Amino acid sequence: MVPAHLGGTVESRVMTKAPTQSDSAASELSKDEQSAEAPVSHKVSRFGAGVHWLIAALACTWISWCTAIGPLMRADIGLVAFGWGNAVRFVITFAITFGIVWALVSYGKHKMHRRAYTRLTTNSSPSSLHSWLSRFRLTSVGQRLARISSAIGRVAVRCTDRWWKIFLIFIVGWLWVPLTLLSAYGADVNSQAREFSWAWNQWTGLQQPYIGFFSFVPMDIYPTAHYLWPHNPVYLTDQHNIVLTVLYGAATAISRYFTGSNDAGLVTLSALQWLFSAFVCSATANRFFNLPWLHDTSRTHDFSHPERPQMMKPLDFLRPSRGMGAPGARLVSRGTSRFWIVIFYLCCPLVLFSAISLTKSPLFAFAFVWWFGCLYELFMTYRKTGAVHTRPKTVAALVLSSVVMLISAKYGWYIIVIQVVCSLIADRKRWKIYVLALLLPVILIHGGTQYLINSGKIIGGDPIESRGVQIQMIARVAKMDPTSIPQSAREKLAPIFNLDQMAAAYNRQDADPVKSSGIQSKKVSYKWRTVTQADMKQFNAAWLEIVKANPRIAMDAFFAECYGYFDVFDPPYVTMSYYINNGYVQDSSTWIKDWNHNWRDHVVHIANTWSKIPVLGWLVHGNTYVVATLLIGAAELVLRRWRALSWHLPLLVLMGVMVLAPANNFARHMLPLVFCLGFLILEFWRDSRRPAKAV
Repeated sequence: MVPAHLGGTVESRVMTKAPTQSDSAASELSKDEQSAEAPVSHKVSRFGAGVHWLIAALACTWISWCTAIGPLMRADIGLVAFGWGNAVRFVITFAITFGIVWALVSYGKHKMHRRAYTRLTTNSSPSSLHSWLSRFRLTSVGQRLARISSAIGRVAVRCTDRWWKIFLIFIVGWLWVPLTLLSAYGADVNSQAREFSWAWNQWTGLQQPYIGFFSFVPMDIYPTAHYLWPHNPVYLTDQHNIVLTVLYGAATAISRYFTGSNDAGLVTLSALQWLFSAFVCSATANRFFNLPWLHDTSRTHDFSHPERPQMMKPLDFLRPSRGMGAPGARLVSRGTSRFWIVIFYLCCPLVLFSAISLTKSPLFAFAFVWWFGCLYELFMTYRKTGAVHTRPKTVAALVLSSVVMLISAKYGWYIIVIQVVCSLIADRKRWKIYVLALLLPVILIHGGTQYLINSGKIIGGDPIESRGVQIQMIARVAKMDPTSIPQSAREKLAPIFNLDQMAAAYNRQDADPVKSSGIQSKKVSYKWRTVTQADMKQFNAAWLEIVKANPRIAMDAFFAECYGYFDVFDPPYVTMSYYINNGYVQDSSTWIKDWNHNWRDHVVHIANTWSKIPVLGWLVHGNTYVVATLLIGAAELVLRRWRALSWHLPLLVLMGVMVLAPANNFARHMLPLVFCLGFLILEFWRDSRRPAKAV
């Protein structure tokens, strides 16, 4: 027998004895009797593990399906042409994605670490891979690479060990964006400026047209059905979120007053968003890199606050030379992870262009990153027993990030409410924080907006905006097989849509033309001027009849509008570079168009060229980050990291928002997942270094 302290295994420490008659009798028990004595909990655990793997397989199946039908959707052929080539594409993608999940789960279970420990304790020889790596490190090339990597790591840690250092890195690294590109925007900000201008004219006593067939006011651009308009003239809407509309509209109005154009106001707004972006990204990076809630290791234990975990512990019991530190300090990220995350934020066009883009999605995405980091701190400071200390600045940051999310995206309140429910289940002790920082802003901002709408102070958004998938199904059937539409469905739709115009306006990737959105000449398929609330009650019934009559074409429409979010081979329908050099910026602006006009085109050309490079172009495609996030989430489910999943659930909800969005593979809808993936990977690595639980 080998003593335990000399490296003996658990098995070697078990005392052996000669078999007795009772032992022989016991050994003759049938296998059925032995299995009957197995704990029921073990069977339940195995069943649960099977269910988790099944859900992970379903996630891989969805990604594989979207990838397999990608060529059919891009050619606008439809599922009728699905063949062996698509089936092979499906199988290969499933094998790759499921293999990635399996590898993540294996790593998360610490199999490699446990095997290394077993080899150490049993004095067994190292594996061939480990031996090869050891020999490579001893070579001159290996030593040089190791020294270079170590030096980069030390510099990265030194430069990112405080939030203000990270902030300075982003400010300096992003400085060329506002200086040379000034501002980026599209049609939305112009509509918001127009809304505020009309409202200001009304407030100053100027009579303007309102409801009428020949009138055309801002609410007709989106359009918003006239039955939603109050009887008294109102020109502000919640189409692009009322708070942002007032903020952007007021800035452009002040700019027009002093300079005669909107340009100065737009540049100012972009500069403020650029500063906000740098601040929230540095604050979040600091939380993930440095775990700032851990108390300074140089401090002695504070006996006046026994609930605060300041007790010093060895960073590594097997290596005393590493010194002492606060609990959790060993999980502070290494220089390599810091280096690549910072490089991503400094170089990725999705980040750079979003920093100055005046549209609601980038602002929401940056606020979401801040919010995500605050939730991570709450996740890391969770304690099952005893008092829990939460930094006041974190609570304040959680409140402010929730507010910005609510004022920038309408679906923000869904995400926050879902997170409140998950947080109360996973961390009941801090329910007051979740109610104050998450639920209260929802009640005040979302409830206040609804009050303004119901009282007739502003006009709410048209419900047709949330029916993009349905109207795309109807429009595709009307275009591809109009004779299949039942007469009863035609009669129900007649007061709402013109089917012939729907067919003519149909675009497989975008529902806006069918909704008659835009100020340019458009096909009036949506009868927003005459439709009534009673007419809209017939919409769902008509849609269901059409889908039943032609389910294949309806499914073509559904997948064509969402497959690209989960197919890494699908190029983005609208990139963030669109906001840099579109016609609104380069042609319609007053003096922005003359500031580095050719440089803006050159920057966009570089970004688009990068986007088209095979494989490397995936780094600037939002769907790459969506797929990676979904696979990591599947691995966490199999590993049963329930508390981690409780604050990762909003990422999955955002994927649902993408599926129901009015456009396919729209880059700005994926920005929250793009910005958070690096931190998500870092958190997965950090969780995998903790003691593994039975899975």
